[in-house]
Amino acid sequence: QVQLVESGGGLVQAGGSLRLSCAASGSTFSINTIGWYRRAPGKQRELVAAISSGGSTSYADSVKGRFTISRDNAKNTVYLQMNSLKPEDTAVYYCKAETSINYWGQGTQVTVSS
Repeated sequence: QVQLVESGGGLVQAGGSLRLSCAASGSTFSINTIGWYRRAPGKQRELVAAISSGGSTSYADSVKGRFTISRDNAKNTVYLQMNSLKPEDTAVYYCKAETSINYWGQGTQVTVSS
């Protein structure tokens, strides 16, 4: 099993930055890809960014050039650096670890005020 704990959310003004962390524990050797997702009020959950075990990254078009996903394998932690935040980035952000089973964290709230 894999356990995920997100942190780093909060309230920030438009144009500001936040860095989210997703700390993994348990059978971390089995993780293939970790992704950051978000769910805004009244909207479906969407993929924001993902990083594979080999370091390949992908981003949603809406965050390209503003968000950066990275991982520190020694700390079993994946980060999401979010710059130039917009009010439409307001959402609960979750990380997901893909193994033979998908594991989800509990989420962290990001609120961007205009």
